[in-house]
Amino acid sequence: MEQIIRTGDQVQFNPNFGAAILMGPAITVITGSAMTVKVAGMVACVQGDELKVQLPGIPYMSGSFVTPGTCMLTIQALGGDQLSKKTKIGGKFVIVKGTTFTAKMTIMSPAMQPNPPAPPIPDPVAVNVGTGMFITSNMTVQDKG
Repeated sequence: MEQIIRTGDQVQFNPNFGAAILMGPAITVITGSAMTVKVAGMVACVQGDELKVQLPGIPYMSGSFVTPGTCMLTIQALGGDQLSKKTKIGGKFVIVKGTTFTAKMTIMSPAMQPNPPAPPIPDPVAVNVGTGMFITSNMTVQDKG
């Protein structure tokens, strides 16, 4: 049995995205769209709500690119254990805590490699993939599917 994710639950991105490393915590919240169903007083999250999670302006470095750049973090795909196998709301499976999801880091401004006396060299990688997890305050309502 897994806890059902609901509006206001935290989305935490892990710091490693391949060679890129986030500088500091990267945490936001998810907003549910299953307006007709509340879980412990908050709107339940269903499949598709994860795609609306965005965390912009997060500083990162990558390898020799030690002058920080910024990125936007999103959820690329839920883990296989993060959707109910049975419970649906409005035809969509509910999201459950599970283990980890696949996260996407999209570069907004690239980290730079110092190159004196020439101009710095920008990080050429535009997208990196990492992981993240849900942190829920819902300790009472669990999915039995």
